[in-house]
Amino acid sequence: MSPRTTPVRFDEAGPLALSLARSVADEEFMVLLVRDVRGRFTLIVDDREQSVDENRERWHAALVEQLTPYVTGRPLTLASQMITADALLNSKRAAPDTLRPSGGAGSVRLLDNTVVGEDWANVSTPGPEVDGTRTHRTALYGFKGGVGRTTATAMLARRLADDGNIVLVVDLDLESPGAGPLLAGPNGLPRNGIVDHLVEAAVGSADGLELVTRTGYAPRSRSGELWVAPARGQGTDGVPYAYVDKLNRVYADLPGSSFADRLADAVEACERAVTLGDSGRRPDVVLLDSRAGIHDVAAVTISRLCDLALLFGADSAQTWAGYGDLFAAWQSSGRAPDIREKLRMVASMVPDTVHHSMDDYLDAFTARSYECFTALYDELAPGEPPSAADEGARYAFAPSEKDDSAPHHPIPVLFEPGLVGLGAGDSRNWQDRAFVKAAYGEFLDTAVRLITAGPGDEEGTR
Repeated sequence: MSPRTTPVRFDEAGPLALSLARSVADEEFMVLLVRDVRGRFTLIVDDREQSVDENRERWHAALVEQLTPYVTGRPLTLASQMITADALLNSKRAAPDTLRPSGGAGSVRLLDNTVVGEDWANVSTPGPEVDGTRTHRTALYGFKGGVGRTTATAMLARRLADDGNIVLVVDLDLESPGAGPLLAGPNGLPRNGIVDHLVEAAVGSADGLELVTRTGYAPRSRSGELWVAPARGQGTDGVPYAYVDKLNRVYADLPGSSFADRLADAVEACERAVTLGDSGRRPDVVLLDSRAGIHDVAAVTISRLCDLALLFGADSAQTWAGYGDLFAAWQSSGRAPDIREKLRMVASMVPDTVHHSMDDYLDAFTARSYECFTALYDELAPGEPPSAADEGARYAFAPSEKDDSAPHHPIPVLFEPGLVGLGAGDSRNWQDRAFVKAAYGEFLDTAVRLITAGPGDEEGTR
């Protein structure tokens, strides 16, 4: 191989490192590819069952030659020389190389260390069980702001409460709080918000916070209740509420307490607060209004805290580029199979005019959405069945473009100018107006069905 005349760049280093790791695994070694916070790679090879003496210099030279400057000072490390080899090689944070063909004794896993955003790849089951059941959590997320996500959250919350559910809305858009005032009004907020729990928990003083309030909304069903946990509380009379100073401190990982853990604890604290409320019932449904963008709040919300993630977007180049980057990260980290089936696309601000019909818009949206989501789907060879031949192997997940139950298939929210500037805490039941029902009708019906459906029950009966 001739030497490079230009330096390796970050985008090239990943595929090159993975290719080198696979070549070592093809020689029947278990390998772990570790990337540090600067993007540099170390290849750890498990040599405890067979010697690597004749290969060591060759592997080391290839790593240095092909990856510099994206290699560490020790680009090749042997498990036999490590005290904690098993803990590292079997780390739960290490993702398997799902794109490497199966077969043979070798294997590749990737351990990616980052400063921020690591939780996009840390997929886990959300929430604790109580008496064998667990509150259902739905995240509402948009890669870009301005797509009507918070208004949709309020609409969905009221509809679920009308159906008899105890509903809690948690405002996780910390930089731009909106769900709290929209649902409870500026004067109906509790003293504290999510940001207070994050700050106080960091110093062990989160007990006794007033995190939730029952809104003034009167659901059609007597058993329904609508609660909100705002990002920003109302504060205490006579004491300045230093929201910006608190916000500047919430994202830090502390010894023994990561930001992800503290955010999960905050959501669970809000759920417990509702349980201690008027009816003494725990929430049936929690709606998490996530902030936009590729941010740690969104990462934790989608990857760790929710059962269902509704992904909002308009049909624009920015939408598909953003979701494309996110899906590619999930695929490369090996987490796509763990997360893809809880996603569902929402087409927001869909036009329906004489010159631009809803059907034409949604056809184009669906095609682009499918193209984007294929990064998360399995590839099937022509004529290959969706299940693997080997007993116990997982089923392939490869829905068609026209599959209206697939993650990429959009749930529409129609554009309606009258929705702009809805008043906070409006008591005039604006959700009952004809233009609002027309805009949100299909979205509400579909979202409620997805939220209230039990395992294997797509019709959505509780």
